[in-house]
Amino acid sequence: GLREGHGRAERGKLTFIDLAGSERSSDTGRNSDRTRRLEAADINKSLLALKECIRALAANASHIPFRGSLLTSVLKDSFIGDCRTVMIANVAPNDKSSEHTLNTLRYADRVKTIKLDPKR
Repeated sequence: GLREGHGRAERGKLTFIDLAGSERSSDTGRNSDRTRRLEAADINKSLLALKECIRALAANASHIPFRGSLLTSVLKDSFIGDCRTVMIANVAPNDKSSEHTLNTLRYADRVKTIKLDPKR
């Protein structure tokens, strides 16, 4: 919303996106239904596009591929300009989830290397 403060208008936006899930084909199972497999493939495509955007932002690249997926298009204004972005990484402490936890921590580590440039 818009708010008047100290002689200027301020705008805020809050977006929650759940990136959780077991999208590996081994986790969805060979016998899972077609809809679940297609959904997992779409999630993987979005996560790959987000990873490419994060990689480009962290490297301060001249082109950021925000058009790679609907997810990155929605998040574009959270990564450019004068904004503050927070990523909350939820991890599990058990051995069974160690691979997912490690992948989540790698993702979060990549995100924290991004230095937002208000001029972008």
